[in-house]
Amino acid sequence: MSVTNTYTVVGMTCGHCVQAVTGELTALPGVRDVQVELPTGAVSVTSDAPLALDTVRTAVDEAGYELAGTGA
Repeated sequence: MSVTNTYTVVGMTCGHCVQAVTGELTALPGVRDVQVELPTGAVSVTSDAPLALDTVRTAVDEAGYELAGTGA
């Protein structure tokens, strides 16, 4: 069984941004798929089990961006 959660990432403006965020999130243990909608900043992450919000936030931070609405 897999779980898909959608997050909003602030600051992505181009294909390189998408690649950076996708790369960091894909590297997380258990992540099966990452889909990014650049115009809206929506990022859907499918994983084997729910991911801790802090884990996702850290991966997005490593890519140089920020999760919206998480108090980061």
